[in-house]
Amino acid sequence: MLLKIIGRSSLVVLLFSILSCADKTVGKSVENVQIAFIADAHFQDIYAHFEDVDYQGINIPNTETFVNIRTMNAQLKSTRIFNENYFAFIEALEDIAARGIKYVALPGDFSDDGQPVHVKGLRKILDTYTKKHGMFFFATTGNHDPVKPFTQEAGKSDFLGIGGREQIITSAVTNLKEPVAGELTPIITSEIKKWGYEDILNEMSSFGFYPQKEYVYWETPFATYAYEDYSFDKAKSASVLKQRTYPIDAYNVHPDASYLVEPTEGIWLLAIDANVYVPNKELTETSANPKDFSGASIGYNNVLLQKSHLISWVKKVAALAKQKGKVLIAFSHYPMVDFNDDASYELKQLFGATKMQLHRVPKEEVARTFADAGLQIHFGGHMHINDTGVRTSDQGNTLFNIQTPSLAAYAPAYKILTIKSTSQFEVETVVITSAEKFSSLFPLYEQEYAYLKESGASGVWDKDILTIKNYRDFTKWHLKELVRLRFLPDDWPVEFSEAMLNKSGKELLVENSNDLARIKLQLEAQNIRLEEFNSWSGCDMIYDFYKLRSADELALGDIRPDRLKQYAIVCQEFKKSKSTAYQLWAQIFEKTRKGEPSNHFTIDLKSNKITRIVPK
Repeated sequence: MLLKIIGRSSLVVLLFSILSCADKTVGKSVENVQIAFIADAHFQDIYAHFEDVDYQGINIPNTETFVNIRTMNAQLKSTRIFNENYFAFIEALEDIAARGIKYVALPGDFSDDGQPVHVKGLRKILDTYTKKHGMFFFATTGNHDPVKPFTQEAGKSDFLGIGGREQIITSAVTNLKEPVAGELTPIITSEIKKWGYEDILNEMSSFGFYPQKEYVYWETPFATYAYEDYSFDKAKSASVLKQRTYPIDAYNVHPDASYLVEPTEGIWLLAIDANVYVPNKELTETSANPKDFSGASIGYNNVLLQKSHLISWVKKVAALAKQKGKVLIAFSHYPMVDFNDDASYELKQLFGATKMQLHRVPKEEVARTFADAGLQIHFGGHMHINDTGVRTSDQGNTLFNIQTPSLAAYAPAYKILTIKSTSQFEVETVVITSAEKFSSLFPLYEQEYAYLKESGASGVWDKDILTIKNYRDFTKWHLKELVRLRFLPDDWPVEFSEAMLNKSGKELLVENSNDLARIKLQLEAQNIRLEEFNSWSGCDMIYDFYKLRSADELALGDIRPDRLKQYAIVCQEFKKSKSTAYQLWAQIFEKTRKGEPSNHFTIDLKSNKITRIVPK
């Protein structure tokens, strides 16, 4: 009857109009869309030259190249590499481009303290890949970008200078202490200060922090327009940073860089700014002094206290995504789930609440709150580890927290999320094994090592790191030296570490066994000889623990399978030991090597199951 009344051609026009007015979810399928996640790049533009001072850096021997880099001594005592990660970052971007992936998320610490020279260098590189490969980048803030809400004077005393000596580079003369005899003349440049929110977001404006015409949709927690009424002009007006603030106390407001973006129809990326800068003291007036506020490394535990507006916003976004059939993927700098494979209690008992970065572990309330707010998949960073955490709330809501490794630490990798359907997802971890030119700075470290030896410095790093042939192994050596030079001295109880370090596996097994005959029978049944435990020491076990803690499944290729079996046998005996320390250590080690799938896996949101993909 309708066809007779309006005619065939008119009906076609009517149907076209109806389809055109349909919800924005109608259109291109979201299936097989891929998003890459690069967390904690800690990018430093080692080739950059400061614009306001006549200083090129130091010359790489037998080349015409000058660089500004930190000392090897500095990066081997840091949880991140400062220099070679430049090459790893380029390698990751090249790999992503070769795979044809168009969307790249950066979950914080994309810079290393938000220095102008490095943020500018990062922007130029991202712009290059945007123009050359049509890639879209979406960044969110970490505790290193910005370090404090406001720009502050800053500098480092451990840049590498002429002759292998340390070079001070600072943004202000007032940062300098009394000169030391023989030190190099300090370099003063404004480009080494630490930028605050306004400067960083302005420089990185086209990478998600502000709306772009190409986006299907964009909003902030403070936007007032509806999805159906969206326009670029409305988003642009709402994006002004002064309108994106929240109260930190009775007198002060801080910026919140959170945003929701729909880069292609049907996919929502929720970038959560979980930085919270708590006042160091009770303030009685407005303050723009960075020293009045703490750093933001705590993450979501402070979000619950200070940023309740984010929770209500996430709940609204999640409900709207469900209503409109959008695929919602959240990312931020900080983990939402315990990243210690549920060994945090034992770690606290053995090492103390202030050690092993336990202050960064999110409370169970964090996962429960965001799961009940509607989040199901969240990519985090901050900890420089490869890990997956799963939590189901009392209301039956499940949150999958995927910890993305850092390119500046072991094992250097990024994640790829492949959307199979609105409820089926695949996550793959891509390790950066080799990086072109990563060893090009080694001749400069040779000069540093020679100077340290000549000057009689104590605790000099192991020069064998300069024999490494690929980037992955370089990060493994970085971890080994980090354990020796920092983790063991800073975190481990002296009595326990001394009892562990120099004993062989056989000694550890025999001393903590109450029935050696039983052990020998058990080993015989597994075709293992007791003498095989002499091939490793407690020091090796500790180092392998840190490999597992950092890289999870990615570390299995760097630990011999027979040794893992021997560790398991030793841990069985440790659990029966009279020593509480050994009992705790066994529980920690066992939990660390038995976490959720973290390398290559699928997530099913209908069944809330995570399934490991085993290589063929």
